[in-house]
Amino acid sequence: MAKRNLNRRQRWRIEKIQAERRDRMQRKAEKEQPVATTLGEEQWGTVIAHFGGQVLVEARDGSRTRCHFRANLEQLVVGDRVLWHPPHSEGTGVVTAVEPRHSVLKRPDNYGNLKPVAANVDRLLVVFAPRPAPSSALLDRYLVAAELSGIEPVLVLNKTDLLDDGNRDHAEHICALYRHLGYQVITLSAHGDGHQLASLRAALADATSVFVGQSGVGKSSLVNAILPEADLAVGEISEMSGLGQHTTTTARLFHFPEGGHLIDSPGIREFGLWHIDEQELLHGYRELSERAGHCRFRNCTHRHEPGCALLEAAQDDAFIHERLNNYFQIADTLDDEARARY
Repeated sequence: MAKRNLNRRQRWRIEKIQAERRDRMQRKAEKEQPVATTLGEEQWGTVIAHFGGQVLVEARDGSRTRCHFRANLEQLVVGDRVLWHPPHSEGTGVVTAVEPRHSVLKRPDNYGNLKPVAANVDRLLVVFAPRPAPSSALLDRYLVAAELSGIEPVLVLNKTDLLDDGNRDHAEHICALYRHLGYQVITLSAHGDGHQLASLRAALADATSVFVGQSGVGKSSLVNAILPEADLAVGEISEMSGLGQHTTTTARLFHFPEGGHLIDSPGIREFGLWHIDEQELLHGYRELSERAGHCRFRNCTHRHEPGCALLEAAQDDAFIHERLNNYFQIADTLDDEARARY
């Protein structure tokens, strides 16, 4: 079903209706009096998979139900907290309202428009490896996306078993760079012992996380190592979709036995930054953004002006110097990326 183009007043009215539904549900929950409807008792749930015009909603008791959703809702994605009505018998439920998201990951669609792909994400696990050789400029793209989305990034050096005399110094430099800037960096091998994986499990506990990184760094191996039943869960979800073998899911949400959740989807493993401008890009560099307000000139471009706080800091700190060069490199490609999308 095509989405309607809504004007501001219509969008305001729809949000008002949804807010009233959420408030009513909250009051009923506090009194432990569920809301009766012709479909069943209205309740909270979480979207754990998306199947075109339907979603799979998980209730608080762990049961899962296929649901349609009202046409006036914003696009639902995995991780959304929703109000829904289960069916009285066999059939599908109905999602009627969406709880406001505290974070959302977006990526461009085939038409250049930003499309939400996961909601309420707490941590972004940025995976890299000795091979392919890691680039701080590429890693910065993921970190900028995390910073601008309000999501905590954690860097994960995987495949440490591939470290040798030819690549060890570079990998250690990358780790030192981001630790110096205050980022959490985990080093391990997906094929290592339980002790190595313990630090990763700790980073995933009590949070909803997403793995990102370029191809070949071992994201799938990490998922299989810490969540071996994921393949089983994929089959279960496909069976529950009831839509055949060719059903496509944009993302799936899995639960870790120790606590925490994983949203997995090929569509959110790589990011483009074409949709932001240079000023927004700067805000994604936490240590550069903090210093930018101390430049002598308010319209400082941070490239050649006297009294530039960023250039002065780069002279005294090799790590900031590298990050500033990465910022320039990415900034110079933003227009090209944008043109390539249109």
